[in-house]
This record gives sequence, C-alpha cells and structure tokens, in this order.
Amino acid sequence: MIITQTPLRVGLVGGGTDLPDYYREHGGRVLNCAIDKYVYVIVKQRFDDDIYVNYSQKEIVSRVEELKHELVREAMYMTGVRSGVEITMLADIPSAGSGLGSSSSVTVGLLHALWAYQGHHASAEELAEGACTIEIDRCGKKIGRQDQYIAALGGIRDIRFGPGDRVIADEVSISMADRRALQDQLMLFFTGITRSATTILTEQSANVASSLEELDGLRDLAAAAADGLRRRNIAAVGEAMKDSWALKRKLASGVTNQAIDRAVELAIEAGATGAKVTGAGGGGFLLLICPPEKQTAVRESLSHLRELPVRLDRLGSRVVFNVLRDIWS
Repeated sequence: MIITQTPLRVGLVGGGTDLPDYYREHGGRVLNCAIDKYVYVIVKQRFDDDIYVNYSQKEIVSRVEELKHELVREAMYMTGVRSGVEITMLADIPSAGSGLGSSSSVTVGLLHALWAYQGHHASAEELAEGACTIEIDRCGKKIGRQDQYIAALGGIRDIRFGPGDRVIADEVSISMADRRALQDQLMLFFTGITRSATTILTEQSANVASSLEELDGLRDLAAAAADGLRRRNIAAVGEAMKDSWALKRKLASGVTNQAIDRAVELAIEAGATGAKVTGAGGGGFLLLICPPEKQTAVRESLSHLRELPVRLDRLGSRVVFNVLRDIWS
C-alpha cells in the first residue's frame, strides 16, 4: 500500500500568465504558495486483476481504458500500472470548483503514488511535468502550469514560464520569522460558489491577444511581489495582489460577479492590504493579505462567509506510507 499527501495552493499574484498561449511568446511569472490542505491518494494491491477507483463515485473495471476518471486513467498509462490495484482519492477540501488547484494536486498525487508503487522514486520536477502532460496535452484542459509545480514542490515559489516551454520554479528564500509573518497575514474565506474553471480559462486563452497589457501587468506585479517578499516587505505582496485583481477581472467575463466584488470591497475597507479570488475566478475562495491587527474587523465585515484557517506547506507532494509486497516478483 502507498499513500501520498499532496498540498493545495493559493496563487498570490500573476495567475493567468502561466497559460501557454501567453507565456510561450511573452514569458509569464507567478508568486504561489502551498498550504496545509491536502489531497491523499491511496494505491493498494489487489488479489485479483480488477481495477477499483474510489472518489465521489466508485468504478470497478477490468481494463485501464474503461476508466471514466481521465486523470486516473492517464496516470496509470504513464506509470505503467495496468491492473490489480485499488485507488482511493480523498481531500481536505471538496475539490470541485475550489480554486485551490485541486485537480493538479490530484494528478501529482496519483503519479507519485503509482510511480512509488512501481518502485520508482520520481523527482518533484518529474511529477510536475508529468502532471502537465496529462492535464494539458492528454486531457486537453485549458489550464496553466503553476498548480502542478507548486503541488509537487511545495513552499513559496517564484515561478517563471517561457519564453518557450521552460519553467523555473525558484523557492523564495526568506527567514522562518518572515515565513510566519506572511502566513499570519493570509486569510481565506469561502465565497459559497463553486464553479468549473474551464469556461473562464477557455475565454481567457482566446482573449490573450486583446489582453496583453493586463497580462504583462500581472507578470510584472508577480515579480514586484516576489522581490518585496525577499526584502521582508509583506505589505508589497498585499499591494501587488490588490492591483493584480483589478487587472485579472478584465481577462474574462466570468472572473468576478457582484457578490465577489462586494466581498473584496468590504475586506479592503476593513483593513486588508490585498484581496482576490483564488484560481481562475468566478467563485471558490477569497484570498486576503491582512495585518493581524486588522483581522478582527475583516472577519466581522465578512461574517457571512466561512473562514478557512491555513498555514504554509514547505514539502510539496510526499509519500507518507509505503508498504510494498512483492509487486515486482
């Protein structure tokens, strides 16, 4: 039996510039961090040759190609696991439409577990690239590449994309005290809205040519936020986040709505230095940067929303349990 634990994430600044239609020519950049909310994948050897997959549904099939869950199917193809396994996926947060990168965390966790089951110790970069190949190339998802890297690597990452297909995912080296200071200013509130990012990201990709000014601005704000964090200036991250939200809401029609706009306005008025919706937008979680002394006022102003306390994760995807029983014999 193999169990992997893979973090979810919050994108601080720069989301949208990791879409291939933009970064391959112009170069993208995001500031992203993994959080202590996780996807767990369990892979267990079976006595027979059937394949059992447990998630919000249960599948029992005899062949990989019969699986409806495309991420499981493609991860099994990629890792060479063909039969005789039971795969179970669990999450701390309901995965659909959260804006916390759950789909990519599932894919990274699946690859990690299945490769470990095969006796292969995959690197974080191999996990991230494998997940990108599955989600973007094989499944045709109109998504970027930041979620796969932060899920695999963990930490606080200054991730640069392109020009071309290169990815450089540098960890932002700051002291433990500064890491705690950033962590203490992060606040997450559930908007009560779940949505599929596909429609928003498809429109955003189609709008790249007409949105170059906004995307260039988002990329540059990510650089400013990362540099500010390295200079111990957390307020700079909040300011960059606030400015980035003003740009990001122009990228596609579904990024925001009246309820989200009002929540952002209330948070800023109560003392948050930055506020935005996580992920592609349209719902999910509201992410704030807020000084501790202002957080009581913010909670009161957003009392109609449910808060999710979070801490930062430094390790990325990891195998937390590994018992192999003669699977290579």
